[in-house]
Amino acid sequence: MNRSDHQRLLDSHQPEAIAQRLAQSPRDSWIPDAVLGGIDGCVTTFAIVAGTLGAGLPHYTALILGGANLVADGVSMAVSNFEAVRARHAHLERMRREESHHIDTVPEGELEELRQIFRAKGFEGDLLERVVETISANRETWIKTMLSEELGLRTTPQQPLRAAFTTLTAFVLVGAVPLLPLLASEPARAHYLGSAALAGLMFILVGALKQPDGVWNALRSGLKTLATGSLAASLAFIVGYGLRQLVS
Repeated sequence: MNRSDHQRLLDSHQPEAIAQRLAQSPRDSWIPDAVLGGIDGCVTTFAIVAGTLGAGLPHYTALILGGANLVADGVSMAVSNFEAVRARHAHLERMRREESHHIDTVPEGELEELRQIFRAKGFEGDLLERVVETISANRETWIKTMLSEELGLRTTPQQPLRAAFTTLTAFVLVGAVPLLPLLASEPARAHYLGSAALAGLMFILVGALKQPDGVWNALRSGLKTLATGSLAASLAFIVGYGLRQLVS
């Protein structure tokens, strides 16, 4: 860590900076949704390209099918992610009501759960009892603590629309890249080689996005994603080739 990074780290851990940061609502990371959409978009469109090549079909077939897939599958992915996030919201609210009911019905049992949770964290004796008393004095804090500590739930889930939009955008932008060489007036072999090269680059870049902390970690993550995408494309090529032999 260089001196400027170290100073920024120190500044961000001053009392005023900490208070300001904690007063803000936690920010959702867009990276998981972008990785989800980007990988799926690139895999599915390049799988179409590879399957078309294996089947011996003209390159414009891959362009047409890939373009249609960008719209249909992209929207499907976005809707699926939207509904998944909404389902997590609904589950959180259901568990919140359940914990609230437990506090009303069996408060001593809920206090004992709090006690055991914080005893496992190393609190003992009078300090443990003060922690339990302090948390249970505020009903909302008590419920949130049980949701996160007992049930392992995130009390501030993602925003459904933002998750869906990020997934759709990444799907379309990354998924369109392997189709770009098919627009050029080049020999068929050049079309597919260019598509493979760009798809490989996208796999590496999206994979690196998962591990941005350090060049080696990013490269390793990118290569793993490249291997996964290459496997999917290889399977699509084999299936396309096999079906071609079957029907010819």
